[in-house]
Amino acid sequence: MKLCLFVEASLVGLAAAGPWGNPEPKGHEYHPVRPGDSRSPCPGLNVLASHGFLPRSGKNIDKEAVRSAVAAAYNYEHTTFDGAFDDAVSFKLTTTGNASTFNLADLAAHDKIEFDGSLSRNDFYFGDDLHFSPVIWATMAKRLDLYKTGPTEQDKYITIEVAAKARAARVRDAMAANPKFNASANQMRGSPGTTALFLTTLWDDKAGGAPKAWVKAWFEEERLAYKEGYTFPAVQRNGTTIGDNVQKILAVPV
Repeated sequence: MKLCLFVEASLVGLAAAGPWGNPEPKGHEYHPVRPGDSRSPCPGLNVLASHGFLPRSGKNIDKEAVRSAVAAAYNYEHTTFDGAFDDAVSFKLTTTGNASTFNLADLAAHDKIEFDGSLSRNDFYFGDDLHFSPVIWATMAKRLDLYKTGPTEQDKYITIEVAAKARAARVRDAMAANPKFNASANQMRGSPGTTALFLTTLWDDKAGGAPKAWVKAWFEEERLAYKEGYTFPAVQRNGTTIGDNVQKILAVPV
């Protein structure tokens, strides 16, 4: 009887975790976006809403909500993104009626927080800079070699060099296609910054790369890849960590 109970409990645990990987934290199970929910051009924020680290509606988000979410989901020092939040407030992007909060979709305001040459969104010029673009992402995924995960162990990871070259190529594509491409200071900072952000957030320190399975889930489903093995980072990240990766990206010949 005891053996049966043990086996049954083990099977329940495996089911919660999926065929491999880790279980989702209780209360932070993945829920796909629902009609009426607000989402941003930033996959990282959308992921937090999909898992309930931010309000699942994506609405009425304040600074404390961002602080607790990035710390709980990604192990960032809680004030890491205070500057970005303050920018959103100072740009008067909010549509909530409260100057100290915003809805995720408010961040799509062009050349404020959002900019041309996004890794996974089309440019504002083409009519939709908010939603995930399968066409844009298909090109990025090919350059990242995202769907090649063998035969070597290293084939399972995205390195800084590969990501830097893919980012630069995406910007060149956007500049060629968009006659109103905005090469502002915001864009020049933002493009390497967003690449550094996804690498820092999903980096596996032991492997020296971002697992492709985690990157795929993050961008394509706006989901944390618990079932593919995502684990809470052992070492806390912060703005310096992101900045160091920006410099590494910029140092790659492209």
